[in-house]
Amino acid sequence: MSEAGLQQAQDKMRAAGAAEVAINVFSHYYRLLEAGQQGTIREDEIEPVGDLPHLDHLDTDAEAMRAALAETVVIKLNGGLGTSMGVTGPKSALPVKDGLSFLDIIARQILSTRKQYDVPLPLVLMNSFRTKDESLAVLSQYADLPVDGLPLDFQQNMEPKLLADDLTPVEWPDDPELAWCPPGHGDLFTALVASGTLDKLREQGFRHAFISNADNLGATPDGRIAAWMAEHDVPFGMEVCRRTRSDRKGGHVAVRKSDGRLILRDSAQVHADDNASFQDITRHKTFNTNNLWIDLDRLAELMAGHDGVLGLPIIVNRKTVDPADPNSPKVIQLETGMGTAIETFEGSQAVLVDRSRFKPVKTTNDLLVLRSDVYDLDDSGDLTTTHEGDEPYVDLDPEHFKILADFEARFPAGPPSLVRADRLEVRGDVAFGKDVVVVGEVEVSAPDGERLEIADGTELRG
Repeated sequence: MSEAGLQQAQDKMRAAGAAEVAINVFSHYYRLLEAGQQGTIREDEIEPVGDLPHLDHLDTDAEAMRAALAETVVIKLNGGLGTSMGVTGPKSALPVKDGLSFLDIIARQILSTRKQYDVPLPLVLMNSFRTKDESLAVLSQYADLPVDGLPLDFQQNMEPKLLADDLTPVEWPDDPELAWCPPGHGDLFTALVASGTLDKLREQGFRHAFISNADNLGATPDGRIAAWMAEHDVPFGMEVCRRTRSDRKGGHVAVRKSDGRLILRDSAQVHADDNASFQDITRHKTFNTNNLWIDLDRLAELMAGHDGVLGLPIIVNRKTVDPADPNSPKVIQLETGMGTAIETFEGSQAVLVDRSRFKPVKTTNDLLVLRSDVYDLDDSGDLTTTHEGDEPYVDLDPEHFKILADFEARFPAGPPSLVRADRLEVRGDVAFGKDVVVVGEVEVSAPDGERLEIADGTELRG
């Protein structure tokens, strides 16, 4: 039945106008799934990474940085919606700091770096069909942003969700869009080829791409890494940070024993028996920030030599066709992660960076910290902090703060001061007045079934 399922899926993709390279890649992973592969990486197959170069110790000079950035393009993954926070549009269009959205701040970062180094530095988004129009509308406010001959975006591919019991493409008449899914951000490489963007970039002399998530405002194009990539002919560079307890479930880099190559192991690739080792931050000490640097010529060679199939490890994602309905049919989504490409480029490297280059916003907890006085935003889009030590830990009651509209209703005058805070935990229905200050470690709880109002100017101390 599975061979018939593959043919049905291929026909469905062609009917929807999918590029042949995208169909080739989907077919490759379909056959891996059919053969029983789950993408698991066992602990006894790897060993921890040794010492890594630190960004602060990369030896370079101003001219080398300028020359390297002159051949660099910035690509932002921008397919994410704000659904986890109750928002239907692109997450990158949400106001996150001083009334500016992620995209506003990214545009300012790009324009500032161009001016500083006198380089073209194109910005290109990888959009989904749900994020394209609104995101480009935001960027249209920056007339100097487009670079002649290059697009401002290309589109992520889509593939059919497969019924878990027979691997045929699911149909869902109630909402046909739910029968489709993105193939994970590892699709970046396929989409670059399918859209023609990779060829256009190389034709205009761009050698390297700096790739990161649009919701990570710490991911600015750093000339030191660009120069290091060029000088040492690094085909693939990954920025990593030191793991803390809060990162123990995040993907880590390791060395594969069989060939000595760097690999990335994400949580979806961990065997149940290896969970303790995976989460041991004294053994696996660094995690992937998803800030990647790639040699575009080497990428083109690899893609052309394998019919567009880069050979990234498979990720089998099991869900229901309607994520909001646990009783809807069980499906499989075939995915890959772009960071796992570290093992496919011979000579890949990892570079240790400070936490300042990793500031993702995944929840309203993260959003509160970013909007607060923990961070200042300057005219060039750079975020700086005067907070001593790690940024404060924030845990807001999900029943009352998870959805953006609920979150904002409870901070009508803006976030409290957190610059002297270490921890803020909120339980129950709590609303914060103007100029509230949090100092040290603070827990706030509302009485059951009642709203607690924190008065204007209150100082909360642990």
